[in-house]
Amino acid sequence: MVSVLCTLEQHTDEVSGCAFSASLLATCSGDKTLRVYSCADFSELPFSPLSGHGYGVHCCCFSSCGSYLLSCSTDGAIAVWRADTGERVAELEHPNRSPVRTCAVAPDSSLVLAGACDGSVALWDFASKTLRRCLAVSEASVVACCFSPCSQLFVSGCTHGDLRLWGVDGSALWIQKDAHDLGVTCCSFASQFEADDCSLEFRLASCGQDSQLKVWIVSQREGTVHTMKLLHTLTSQSAPVLSCAFSSDGALLASGSVDKSVAIYDTNLGTLLHSLKQHDRYVTAVAMSPTVPFLLATGSMDRTVRVWRIGDGDETTAVETKQAVCEVRKLPAQSQPTLLSDWLEEDVQTWLREEGLDELIGIFKSNNIDGPELSRMDKETAVEMGIESVGLRGRLLRKVKSLKASQSGSEAPDEFLCPISREVMKDPVIAADGYSYERESIESWIRGKTKTSPMTNLPLLTTLLTPNRSLKMAIARWKSSQ
Repeated sequence: MVSVLCTLEQHTDEVSGCAFSASLLATCSGDKTLRVYSCADFSELPFSPLSGHGYGVHCCCFSSCGSYLLSCSTDGAIAVWRADTGERVAELEHPNRSPVRTCAVAPDSSLVLAGACDGSVALWDFASKTLRRCLAVSEASVVACCFSPCSQLFVSGCTHGDLRLWGVDGSALWIQKDAHDLGVTCCSFASQFEADDCSLEFRLASCGQDSQLKVWIVSQREGTVHTMKLLHTLTSQSAPVLSCAFSSDGALLASGSVDKSVAIYDTNLGTLLHSLKQHDRYVTAVAMSPTVPFLLATGSMDRTVRVWRIGDGDETTAVETKQAVCEVRKLPAQSQPTLLSDWLEEDVQTWLREEGLDELIGIFKSNNIDGPELSRMDKETAVEMGIESVGLRGRLLRKVKSLKASQSGSEAPDEFLCPISREVMKDPVIAADGYSYERESIESWIRGKTKTSPMTNLPLLTTLLTPNRSLKMAIARWKSSQ
């Protein structure tokens, strides 16, 4: 049985990653932030969201003890955060300042691994935060990486479709050419392994643009010989598979797809157990909790994270309890206007109630605040209305900002968003790679990075930027229609 516990809606751009520790859930997004929730009731922690990355965050993960949270970004760095306070304690900068697409921490918390757009993987000592080595892995972007449960091996996957097995000393141990046609998107080791006097066996999952999820047996025999053998090819999803994760006991394997579905498989048999179809857009991230009963987090381009409980038995009470205490942002009911500019005073008061700001309802009612007035809310207005508490004013303004952001961009076509900032473009320009960007973002990129394309990582033959007037007009027409 699989049940939805709650839906988290705080991110203002597509969700790119999810990760569990024993007590926390972390999510990251193209909105440049991470958000951290308690697994007890899925309320957002006081220090959340975490901000500091200059561009969208691609991936996040916890150290095995759960004390640290790591995140990587197009800005070419991995940020290390204290999981209990949200304090940013370190930054691991890629030696080439290449955009970092994926990161992982060794199970023994000794090493940190990052895959980058320049085709390299970088390896740091976690304790000292010093770079150990940077390996040239592929001519294509490295978008997937993971450590084996023994912390002595790691796998990298690239957009050309190859999987490569490495020793942490930098030795190349195995290459699986064309593991996924059109490119690998994610890979993950199961935490269990089998061992005898002369061999070790691990299970590895990988997924890709070929719409397949594959389970491999990675073997180390007679001390030094490594092989990778295909165990299962799972094809229940009808479009590219973007993410995969094992349960902590290795018995279940979950995956998210462009077809908007989440699949859960029996790892040993390779059979489909559940197909979940609650997201409205691509499912970009999946994560399984280390605790029992298992929790599954799924992140999507629809900007939501859904948390599921996987297990048998009577779970009605537990599900209802968690749904009751989940502190998530919800817009007014669908029967009400969805655009803020159309909200009546009653709609605003409903929103306040759902956001836990009941103490402000009387003030808003006496000041006749409707949707247009709410959209213009700022610090001065809040003071004039008589909201004296600094903390309460801050909460209100943060929620108004989040509401406006979610509405202003919720229906924006992807082609209207700058690939770097993931924001609706104001002055779109065409670069030498043929892609359109916000002028300010691509100019900043060219000044601060090597002269390569943010999208292809190939050299830009010229830094000349051409205004994209037709796109600018299309965006203007879309904005006026909103």
